Amino acid sequence: MLLEGRKAIITGSSSGIGRSCAIRFSQEGADVCVNYYSEHEVDDANEVVGQIEANGRKAIAVQADVGSEDDVKRMVAAAHEAFGGVSTLVNNAGIENQVPTMEMSLKDWERVLRTNLTGVFLCMRECGNLMLDRGGAIINMSSVHQFIPWPGFAHYCASKGGMKLLTETAAREWAPHKIRVLNVAPGAIATPINNFVLDDPEAKHAIEEEIPLGRFGQPEEVAATVAWAASDEASYLTGSTLVVDGGMALYPKFI
Repeated sequence: MLLEGRKAIITGSSSGIGRSCAIRFSQEGADVCVNYYSEHEVDDANEVVGQIEANGRKAIAVQADVGSEDDVKRMVAAAHEAFGGVSTLVNNAGIENQVPTMEMSLKDWERVLRTNLTGVFLCMRECGNLMLDRGGAIINMSSVHQFIPWPGFAHYCASKGGMKLLTETAAREWAPHKIRVLNVAPGAIATPINNFVLDDPEAKHAIEEEIPLGRFGQPEEVAATVAWAASDEASYLTGSTLVVDGGMALYPKFI
């Protein structure tokens, strides 16, 4: 198993890519802290905990807003207490909404940056201090939109572009402390956050035409990459972005 004995926190793991990561990590031998944001997600989070336990691993569900310093400290402390340490962090929690840039309110901007970038920083800092000189792996869930512009989503793109350089900077700083920091950048993945496209045949077809493999990716395909990146098989990898996008970043229509 790739992750035997690892103690992981996976943010935003009650659904979507985070859920698939949590289940895959348990299949690979890790104990997992399942983070969720809203009380509306508690049943989903507990269902993920049940699947992890069915795989023979320990799991806890912890409600926390990753943009809140107090919540992040409480979540990391709970995982440390439950598992006896934290050796792996997957910063998966993220949000998006479509707003033309000229019409974007400060509230819209700050809401996305708070979760997608400040939340990543807070979780990295708290977990990094636990990993200090013990070693560990931090995987930040970025997006192809860290380098592909997306009209109507300037705040989202800015958060993912910021995540790229945050990851690279932390990788430089923390390598002497045996902490690896990586980005995984999914493309179009069939998750609830993309239902507005998946439920619109024309929009879905238009996006699939931009993907050389001709389809949306599955959350399990991203989870497989994250599990490998967190494992010792990727021990010489830090500061990199692993793009999981079916070739979308190759701009198939560009001539």
